[in-house]
Amino acid sequence: MEVGGNSEKTIVINDLRFAYPGIDGHPPPGSSPLIKDFCLSLNSGDRCLLVGSNGAGKTTILKILGGKHMVEPDMVRVLGRSAFHDTSLTSSGDLSYLGGEWRREVAFAGFEVPIQMDVSAEKLIFGVGGIDPARRTELIKVLDIDLSWRMHKVSDGQRRRVQICMGLLKPFKVLLLDEITVDLDVLARADLLNFLKKECEERGATIIYATHIFDGLENWPTHIVYVAHGKLQLAMPMDKVKEMSKLSLMRTVESWLRKERDEEKKRRKERKLMGLPEFDKQVEGSRVTGDPARAAVRAMNNGWAAGRLHSTVAGEDNFFLSSNRVLRQ
Repeated sequence: MEVGGNSEKTIVINDLRFAYPGIDGHPPPGSSPLIKDFCLSLNSGDRCLLVGSNGAGKTTILKILGGKHMVEPDMVRVLGRSAFHDTSLTSSGDLSYLGGEWRREVAFAGFEVPIQMDVSAEKLIFGVGGIDPARRTELIKVLDIDLSWRMHKVSDGQRRRVQICMGLLKPFKVLLLDEITVDLDVLARADLLNFLKKECEERGATIIYATHIFDGLENWPTHIVYVAHGKLQLAMPMDKVKEMSKLSLMRTVESWLRKERDEEKKRRKERKLMGLPEFDKQVEGSRVTGDPARAAVRAMNNGWAAGRLHSTVAGEDNFFLSSNRVLRQ
């Protein structure tokens, strides 16, 4: 579904289907794809709000777009390229993904340790090379960062501000945000959203933002995308959404999710009355049901390459570049 205008297309998703592979590299027999028949296109300057219930597939979609899960190259194109196969997209900074917790992976074995050592915010932020000093200064001001902060003493919200600053130091063309404002206070969130809006309006960047927090979002997105059970339910410009619903953005999304939940409860009740289990013995979305042994196997390998499953924190991409190539060979 196309939701952008007539400007340059930056994101094109065409009949996307995705299921997490088992330990043999293939989805378990009888499993349903987590993402299925998903189509979407966005243009330069679009600010897209991605909404849906927990387990709807939002994070998986963002990680696919960010090149962290492999799909067929023609299913997902970012800036005309495959994000997974063309690693220059992320290494150049044209495509940035911010999400997850404040953690850095060790090597590419999938092990993680929290960045909470005794190091200053200044050392982390100024340790990133090749950065425009004016942009760095602006981000420090926008996020109200005290450069003397020690990472092992600050709050989660302060640590998150430093993470976001490092992730935005390099100018991006496409930015994927997966619930990164959960630790921020109202002022920090508002200032960050204003900065991101300016990035789209002045530089033509494209942003997809998945969140459950609607403070200050009423007039932020240009488009909204609603997903349920891995399928696209709605994608349209925000002005069309406002024409459809006289409610606030939060109440509008709430009404969609309540309807989805009520329909799911009705379906389970009908299956129970028919003497069937509430859930099919297969993978439904992100939930694994049925054979517990199969579920355990999936838990051992629920992604493609561990070296790619990390948030974009400045300085990591070049470190992982050679590791990812080895994993894919």
